Amino acid sequence: MSASDLRYTRVLLKLSGEALLGGNRDFGIDEAVLRMYADEVRAAVDRGAEVAIVIGGGNIFRGVESAMKGMTRAHADYMGMLATMINGMALQDALEQVDLVTRLQSSIKMEEIAEPFIRRRAIRHLEKGRVVIFGSGTGNPYFTTDTAAALRGLEIDADVILKGTRVDGVFTADPEEDDSAELFRRIHGQEVIQRNLRVMDMTALTLCQESQMPIIVFNMAESGNLVRLLEGETVGTRVHWDEADVSAERVPA
Repeated sequence: MSASDLRYTRVLLKLSGEALLGGNRDFGIDEAVLRMYADEVRAAVDRGAEVAIVIGGGNIFRGVESAMKGMTRAHADYMGMLATMINGMALQDALEQVDLVTRLQSSIKMEEIAEPFIRRRAIRHLEKGRVVIFGSGTGNPYFTTDTAAALRGLEIDADVILKGTRVDGVFTADPEEDDSAELFRRIHGQEVIQRNLRVMDMTALTLCQESQMPIIVFNMAESGNLVRLLEGETVGTRVHWDEADVSAERVPA
């Protein structure tokens, strides 16, 4: 299959730092999760997709939470940005071990380990088949990595923002706590906001709404999901902004 056969060719993949914990860690990085991510991205690139990635830093952040009580928000947020760079470097190495060419770009100057974020350079890397990892969030405190993902996705002209999680999509309630929770296959962004479904933070959702950027929330831990999604199969939940279609499609519990 060539890139022209894909429904989505250039994508921004948002990954959670907490997902790198695996199943039995309080903080740190599970090598098996890293390898699984690398294999999934490798398969997507092999299909012709251009993949950019934003990864959170929650797994690293958890290790210093107790030392941050009383710390100013801005200072804590800068520490969080450094945590995303640790994860970004770990993911970069995992991707390169499966023979992908990568570039790690940072919103904060770190010349020894990463390129500075330059929009045109990032796009050029993607056009050449390189996987680009965006670290340090937006480079500013008070903004989450969700917002960074929305911003970078718009800047590189991505077709869609893909949010890889450990559940199958967006549910009416937390499926890990409520067995009766129903999965949405398609839902309007305004309903996401009204229901407070926590797909992304409000700033990120507003950016996507203003630019009509679709978001797909899916289970990144299920092998092959990323490629199936790129090929146009119904995977996860599609958050859309089509004002002519405000209905939501649910899968019965």
